[in-house]
This record gives sequence, structure tokens and C-alpha cells, in this order.
Amino acid sequence: MWETTLEYLASLRSDAEEWTEGRSAPLRLPLLAYLLYAGIRHVLDPMYRSWFAGTTLVFHEMGHIVFSLFGRTIMILGGSIMQLLMPAAAALYLLLRQRDFFGFAVGGAWLGYSLWEMATYMGDANKEALPLVGFSDHPQHDWGTLLTQWHLLNWCDTFATVVRVLALLVWGSSMLLGGWLCWRMWRSRQANPLG
Repeated sequence: MWETTLEYLASLRSDAEEWTEGRSAPLRLPLLAYLLYAGIRHVLDPMYRSWFAGTTLVFHEMGHIVFSLFGRTIMILGGSIMQLLMPAAAALYLLLRQRDFFGFAVGGAWLGYSLWEMATYMGDANKEALPLVGFSDHPQHDWGTLLTQWHLLNWCDTFATVVRVLALLVWGSSMLLGGWLCWRMWRSRQANPLG
């Protein structure tokens, strides 16, 4: 099992190296720089909202509708599920169907931002200070409702911290991948300037 996993990872790395041949790092560097900037802002300020925030919010609200078929608890949780599912699905689609390794890194960064936004929402569960968006005049706080229902409201800050650490790992891995891909593109261009 371990050897199979290592072989798969080596094959994936070889595919990624081959993918970088003839691609332009300068075209991707501005986006990578923004993704780096936005991630640092998320680390320093839990209230920061990246360019992805509006799209993430749309998917969050859509999640409540999509998951409303499965009962009240899943409907409430559905917003957070959908806001994580969409960037993960976009990243996997770009990797598996398009073989776009840089797109996979961008999708991973979006997933990291989405996790940070969810962590901020979770941490607000016992304070309910964030302005809420919803389908009524008085929308309920998803995580305030869920954690109260599960008798875990006092743990909201702990849960938020765990999710922030996960966000940092996902975003950091995506930045490493994106940086490595751009470096490989630059290196292949230097080795073959006419290509």
C-alpha cells in the first residue's frame, strides 16, 4: 500500500513536471502573488475577505437550499458543506479532468480561504456579532444553532482554531505547489528559450 502510494505520487510529480513544459510562469505569477497576499491577510486578520468571499457566500447560501431535503440539521450544516465542497470540487476537476496543476493549486487556495471564513463564522457562534445573510429578516447563526443543539457552544473557539490550522495547511500546500510549478515553468523556459 505504501509503495503504491509513493509510486502514484512520483507519477503525479512527473506529470506535473511535464505539464510545466512550455507554459508561462509570468502569466501565472500575478495570480500566485495575490493568492499569497490574501492568505497572509487571512492569517493576520480573521475578518479579512478575499476576492473569493462573494462566490463562497453564494455557494454557502445555496448549500442551505440544496441540503434542505435532508432535514433541519443537515440544512443548517449544508451551507458550510457547500462552501467547502465547491472549491474542493473545482480543484479536483481542474486536476483530474483538465490536468491543470496550477488550477488545482488555485482551487486549493480557495478552499483554504473558505476554511478561514468558516472558522471565523464558527468562532462567532457564542457571540453572534457578525452580520448575517439569509432568506428571512432574522437569519439564524448556523454555527450558533448547531453548537447549541449539540451542547458544544463553549467549544466554538477551539473548533475555529482547529479549522484555521487546517486552512493554513491547505493554503500553504497550495502555495508551495503553485510556487514550485512556476519555478519549474521558469526553469524549463530558461533551458529552452526558443520553446
